[in-house]
Amino acid sequence: MKRNVIIIGAAGRDFHNFNTYFRGNEDFNVVAFTAAQIPDIDGRKYPAQLAGDLYPDGIPIFAEEDLPRLIKELKTDDCVFSYSDVTYQKVMSMSAIVNAAGANFMLLGPRDTMVKSTKPVIAVGAIRTGCGKSQTSRRIIEILMEQGLKVVAIRHPMPYGDLVEQKVQRFATIEDLARHKCTVEEMEEYEPHVVRGNVIYAGVDYEAILRAAEQDPDGCDVVIWDGGNNDFPFYVPDLNITVVDPHRAGHELTYYPGEVTLRLADAVVINKMDTACSDGIQEVRNNIAKVNPNAIVIDGASPITVDDPSMIKGKKVLVVEDGPTLTHGEMKIGAGTVAAKKFGAAELVDPRPYTVGKLSETFNIYPNIGTLLPAMGYGEEQLKDLETTINNVECDTVVIGTPIDLNRIIKINKPNTRVYYDLQEIGYPDLTGLLDDFVKKHNLK
Repeated sequence: MKRNVIIIGAAGRDFHNFNTYFRGNEDFNVVAFTAAQIPDIDGRKYPAQLAGDLYPDGIPIFAEEDLPRLIKELKTDDCVFSYSDVTYQKVMSMSAIVNAAGANFMLLGPRDTMVKSTKPVIAVGAIRTGCGKSQTSRRIIEILMEQGLKVVAIRHPMPYGDLVEQKVQRFATIEDLARHKCTVEEMEEYEPHVVRGNVIYAGVDYEAILRAAEQDPDGCDVVIWDGGNNDFPFYVPDLNITVVDPHRAGHELTYYPGEVTLRLADAVVINKMDTACSDGIQEVRNNIAKVNPNAIVIDGASPITVDDPSMIKGKKVLVVEDGPTLTHGEMKIGAGTVAAKKFGAAELVDPRPYTVGKLSETFNIYPNIGTLLPAMGYGEEQLKDLETTINNVECDTVVIGTPIDLNRIIKINKPNTRVYYDLQEIGYPDLTGLLDDFVKKHNLK
């Protein structure tokens, strides 16, 4: 008899696990997905057009809080945990909930979920959200493009809209972001790529995405897997790079699946060494040596630049940071905060008295965000709440620490300046040497 399965997810890894392991597998019957982490992504279906012949009605998506009831009502045999950036305590607490309701608790690994490419693949992952994966990916792409190679990036999924329309998405211009109705979170990942001149893909069906990327009309010599959260790659990597964060030392061994990503790494980048304490840096070094002693370790910094530092010095500033980094990433400091302190802000204004709507809910769910404002924009309502909240705050300057210019998508009615940050390697080994070896090994010149 078929085994009934619920996939526990957050609109990303869950769909990929279904597509690679369960779709077309007649030993299983996936009766439901559950959704967490991202607001308003439950209450819809994984559509029949993507689910395959075994699921002509599609598969319903419920809120994770309904899981115990669903296990019993749907006579569920197995529950597959399929999202990332959670503590081991959270994972095993979920296991307890599943087991107490009578089902098995499962985790799928790389062998059953990684897709093989016809092109060389470099994967970039991290041990937590907000470590600096994207800036590391951009640095890698710059080095490869300087060698005349055609580089196509593929981003970890963020399919929060129409899943059929989002099956395979290609972004080559800023206009593509609007055409695909991207959220702020999506734009923050895609825009830095397209403005540098490389194509980036994303979507829902990651084998179909890979095949499209391999045949990209602008050419493809190398695929860059630009990971999300602290997940391990969807593709078999020929070079696997993991970024760690000494601001959150110890998390590399206490968050799922960040430790998996660390253990899989061929090279580890210790980022943010310019702003981290020496004890944190040493703890991270010790933990890398403990679980992956053969990995190449690259030291890195995240130097910042600001459009107009005079708008910060002596001013009362509102700092707006990348949303997921502050929420489930649990970061207490971002590029905007570093810039505010470095350039002499008189005060960081607390946005909490001024929040409205969905942003107020975000602070209720994540009360430890503190005096920073997360740039949440998963939909039009959140985007409007972000604009209203920023404009409500009594401050002299808004410091924008997000990877995109918020002025392009919302109207800010007060002076503002933008912060930029990139990866800068410190000494040797470095990414250039690592990639030179990669290029030679795969005869890419």
